[in-house]
Amino acid sequence: MKTIKGPGLFLAQFMGDAPPFNTLDTAAAWAASLGYAGLQIPTWDARCFDLEKAAASKAWCDDWQGRLASRGLAVTELSTHLQGQLVAVHPAYDELFDAFAAPSVRGNPKARTAWAVEQVKLCLRASRNLGCTAMPTFSGALAWPFIYAWPPRPPGLIEEAFAELGRRWKPILEVAEECGVDCAFEVHPGEDTHDGVSWERFRDACGQHARVKILYDPSHFVLQHLDYLEYIDIYHEHIRAFHVKDAELLRDGRSGVYGGYQNWADRPGHFRSLGDGTTDFSGIFTRLAKYGYAGWAVVEWECAFKDPVVGATEGAAFVKRHIIRVTDKAFDDFAGGADKAQVRRVLGLDR
Repeated sequence: MKTIKGPGLFLAQFMGDAPPFNTLDTAAAWAASLGYAGLQIPTWDARCFDLEKAAASKAWCDDWQGRLASRGLAVTELSTHLQGQLVAVHPAYDELFDAFAAPSVRGNPKARTAWAVEQVKLCLRASRNLGCTAMPTFSGALAWPFIYAWPPRPPGLIEEAFAELGRRWKPILEVAEECGVDCAFEVHPGEDTHDGVSWERFRDACGQHARVKILYDPSHFVLQHLDYLEYIDIYHEHIRAFHVKDAELLRDGRSGVYGGYQNWADRPGHFRSLGDGTTDFSGIFTRLAKYGYAGWAVVEWECAFKDPVVGATEGAAFVKRHIIRVTDKAFDDFAGGADKAQVRRVLGLDR
């Protein structure tokens, strides 16, 4: 067993044009004042990070890391969620996802994909320079428009979608191997890797590559009515990152898990600030400790109701309460031990 590190905070939902969220230094000072020990960095946000400089220069990374360390903070991971999403985009989503890309490649899907692939590779090299061992990301999606099997899907459609996804990720995974960094794919609706079965299918399409790992976020499983505790039992050896995010799915006579096209606050299933939903975090932290997860517990604030600053403030204390400092002794050690001779006598073997 190992003690989880934390609390960490994902800055993606906080960075903006108003202080203290308009620069890394002021955002870091704010997070540290709330009791956070680490920050997960959205690498697409220039206010936080320069991906090209970080990939090219260990010295630049050392200086950047020093700015966090001066406030008592560490970098938990570098995120490429948006760039990973753009590795594979179905044409139905081209225009909507163009906003995630550099202006120079918008309106050009092939150029956008090439840009995204290069971005993820840069992040792997930057992660190595910072000493990070996992990179949270998305797989992207080609099959997602066909998630519900109506009209009936042509034979081979899903197989070819995952085969293509594997072809696009294999060169990235080779860079991950060179850098010694795992790709922690967030298992998330909207991605082709949205549950355990689809993650397995993706891993198979990548040739069972050892760098295909998991970012575990139970909120997405709550909304799918999936057993998120058993998920840890099944996939614990592959979990390399952890988003601490709450959710609730309230059964409703008018709307179900698909939400009826409603806004988040009106759906039966929605994300909540930590402690306001129904997720069994005591069970989650216990299982992760049991299986030796030694990474970070990172708060990702997403809530349809609560103010983000309030959510972040409460989140730091929530994670601290739930992290289990694992024991190095058994509770019945006081009863003493036995030598081999005694063991054999107790078993009646030397009569």
